[in-house]
Amino acid sequence: MKKVVIIGGGIAGLSAGIFAQKNGFDSIILEKNKSLGGECTGWDRQGYHIDGCIHWLVGTKKGTPMHDLWTTVGALDGVEIFHPESFLTFEYEGVTVNLYRDLDRLKSSWLKISPQDEDAIDGLCDAIEGLQSFEIPVEKPEDLMTFLEKIRLMSSMKEAGMIMRKFGKVSLKDYAKTFKHPALREVLANFLPEGYSASSIFFALAAFTKGQASIPIGGSKAFSMRMAERYLALGGTIEAPCEAVELVIDCSKVNSVVCKNGKTFEADYVIAACDAHVLYERLLKGKHPDRAFQKRYNNPEDYPLASNIYVALGYKGTMDDHPRSLSFPIEPFEIHKRPVSRLIMTNYSYEPEFAPEGHTSITCAINQFRSDYEAWHTLDRASKAYRREKARIGEAVLGAIETRFPHMKGKLKVLDVATPITYQRYCNAYRGAFMSFLPTVRGKMMAHTGRIKGLNNIFLSGQWLQPPGGLPVAVLTGKDTIMRLCKIEKQPFISR
Repeated sequence: MKKVVIIGGGIAGLSAGIFAQKNGFDSIILEKNKSLGGECTGWDRQGYHIDGCIHWLVGTKKGTPMHDLWTTVGALDGVEIFHPESFLTFEYEGVTVNLYRDLDRLKSSWLKISPQDEDAIDGLCDAIEGLQSFEIPVEKPEDLMTFLEKIRLMSSMKEAGMIMRKFGKVSLKDYAKTFKHPALREVLANFLPEGYSASSIFFALAAFTKGQASIPIGGSKAFSMRMAERYLALGGTIEAPCEAVELVIDCSKVNSVVCKNGKTFEADYVIAACDAHVLYERLLKGKHPDRAFQKRYNNPEDYPLASNIYVALGYKGTMDDHPRSLSFPIEPFEIHKRPVSRLIMTNYSYEPEFAPEGHTSITCAINQFRSDYEAWHTLDRASKAYRREKARIGEAVLGAIETRFPHMKGKLKVLDVATPITYQRYCNAYRGAFMSFLPTVRGKMMAHTGRIKGLNNIFLSGQWLQPPGGLPVAVLTGKDTIMRLCKIEKQPFISR
């Protein structure tokens, strides 16, 4: 029985472990932290639970290939799904814009706001409806497909290709300018940070309006723990906390993995289900560079990385009559000399277990960019200054919410403030990134096999291998890596 050592116990590592066990390999997962899940996690503070990852999960619609995959790995097996009526509620100068799940309702509500935008609204809704037939390919990676399978794949992605050709090189900001009403322009322009491709909004809303992107009840940590339980039930082994720090390489083969606690694990195959930069620069010590990744790391303008400040609050009250996610303008305050003039507030009233009875857990995410990371990195060297800045931001967010909702005054408290440094410290996330390289106007999309140049028994898995990253790519690439190992071993792949 071939031994597979998996570095990282996030969604990609758990997926790889589950399929390794299903296919007769003897696998072990080495995880840096005490609990598994990687960035798909949550934590407790002052009697509240803070969900740290899933805002929307692609694959929540039963009968779709992605849902079947999530069920196979245990993540959605028998899990209740929450379907909010709106992706986002956006307030702008007295006008409220909703990105409704019901596409007809979205269309009629936008026409009511701006009849003069009928053509643009029709175009948006038509594109979203056309993309509803699109499914993420889950059967096998392209490098393992036959010629006919590749032809069928290209045919199935016809609508996606049309959207990418039409909007892939158009920024969201420029696309928003095709609308006349300022509120509609603003909701579109603020969907993602400046520079990202307009195509993103069509894929996101197509998945949402077809019921394919919703929220599993129980949150992110419970989601990943179900996968860990499935892995253990299949006979897998977990070493945690056990951080991999070195690879022992002989010629073109990784013989073993050395961990920070002094333990060494021999391997026939190694799967690096971790941050790509950690693999290439820390574990491989820069000796096996990859041109595709280097191109992106060296060009942050065209290949920006997404991070954020994540502020969690507890509210002594219920919010059943509030939209789940609300974007509203605020009196600006500065973070690293950059003004913050709008907040997106998410409340978890649909998760009563996340807060004491009669209370509600709330989070606010604030986008962070390259210069912000540098500022946080400098602050982190002076721990007191770092803590003071986190506390200041937490209180600023609390005050902004109280200003927008006066009835909440005196009933809110800051539970925690996570920064890009938090993501880096706990998850080894490169520059605090919680997502991989998202499609931008000038950046080119990447589809990577995970193979490492010059080494024949180690593979990279995880969201870094292809856009848009996130949990679906993580679970897919974990599975795909085991498919590649099965091909090497000349054995059939067992998917169920």
